[in-house]
Amino acid sequence: MLDYINPKLVIERGSLSPGKVTWKSPSNIALVKYWGKHGTQLPQNPSISLTLDQAHTITSIAYEAIVSPKEDISLDFFFDDQPNAVFGEKVKNFFKSLLPIFPFLGQLHLTVHSTNSFPHSAGIASSASSMSAIAMCLCDLENLLFGTLNEKNTLHQKASYIARLGSGSASRSIYPIAGIWGEMADVHQSSDLYAIPAKEMIHQDFHDFHDDILIVSKKEKSVSSRAGHQLMENNMYATTRYLQARQHMQKLLAAMQSGDLETFGKITEKEALTLHALMMASSPPFILMEPNTIEIIHRIRDWRNRTKNPLYFTLDAGPNVHLLYPKKIFADVQSFIQDALLPFCENGHVIRDQVGPGPTQL
Repeated sequence: MLDYINPKLVIERGSLSPGKVTWKSPSNIALVKYWGKHGTQLPQNPSISLTLDQAHTITSIAYEAIVSPKEDISLDFFFDDQPNAVFGEKVKNFFKSLLPIFPFLGQLHLTVHSTNSFPHSAGIASSASSMSAIAMCLCDLENLLFGTLNEKNTLHQKASYIARLGSGSASRSIYPIAGIWGEMADVHQSSDLYAIPAKEMIHQDFHDFHDDILIVSKKEKSVSSRAGHQLMENNMYATTRYLQARQHMQKLLAAMQSGDLETFGKITEKEALTLHALMMASSPPFILMEPNTIEIIHRIRDWRNRTKNPLYFTLDAGPNVHLLYPKKIFADVQSFIQDALLPFCENGHVIRDQVGPGPTQL
């Protein structure tokens, strides 16, 4: 099994000048959901997501050699330019777990600065953007120091593998437009260990798809995604769910390959509601939707039935509603948001997003 362990990635004493790597990496919105895992961050079912653009994390890692290398991590962490001990401890522990893969991290003092373009822990995949940004920085740093990831696709595949270890969904944020994570017999090179790019597998109509995120609530979620995944272990519907997800992957990928928006929408909405149904069927059960979430869903369906416009919704693990639609109905959707949906958003907050190019080096 691929593990990327490499004890040879050690810096020669006295050969390093201080430097910095910076990457911007996006969140993504899963269409077929990853909810339930096993082993070391391995998915119980394959998933596919659209890579976003405006919802992103920017992370920089400044590095300098330390006098006495150690089997630990020397790290200072800043979120929005402020020291953050809680996030910093999580990042430090994550980096420590990566020492067999990046042994040079024990030879460095690291200063990490991170900032999000969207509210943290509100049901937009902040872990996806933050962990993918960190993974891109680490792999870029490896390549800068050792030149080991110059061959085509090697840097992005390793970054997807590393991102997965921090947050499963982060593995998909590495690629432009869309990504698939999880082994599928009929999808070449698909893997549970890392995601693969899906841009070339889907119809051109999805290459400029929009995702407007209606912020129903900015509050931190009452149950984290990590805890939600753990609750799937004893969910009586888990086995049936994983079968359903595999069936949905095959049908959705076929619809996205042919440009069948109606089938795309039906499966995407069913996946969103299934995700939240699984939460309500957990033990103990929990609810992340808010009353305004339900009201927005009713209004979307009513508007779609009246106008026949291909506007669909999905939900992440939170109360906020993602509006998915093709570019050609952008003006109509903006009018609909303004007239019918804005009152149900906290402080009228909407993140107008669309599929994007994936991580960018800054």
